Amino acid sequence: MNINEFQQWVKDYYAQRKWSDLNIFIRIGFLAEETGEVARAIRALEIGRDRPDEVDGTYEENKVQLVEELGDVLGNLIVIANQYDISLEEILDAHKEKLAARYSSN
Repeated sequence: MNINEFQQWVKDYYAQRKWSDLNIFIRIGFLAEETGEVARAIRALEIGRDRPDEVDGTYEENKVQLVEELGDVLGNLIVIANQYDISLEEILDAHKEKLAARYSSN
């Protein structure tokens, strides 16, 4: 699946469940929550679990968890992009151009 197909799939999937009907500020809250879960997954990979209420996993199990959480972040980013009719390709191109301009002399 290419990036445009994935963006459309997220749009359709979230619309079907009425998740994309949520207020944009609620969606930003979900994005912040998922970003925290990415941080927790990375901590598990890098230093392990250190709280008694957390279950230790293998490196591969923790990596699967990170992939899942990154997907949740990406899903929320896509919903936000879709809200403002911005394609992921536009975002990628703009980011690449910004970095190229910023660091072209380095």
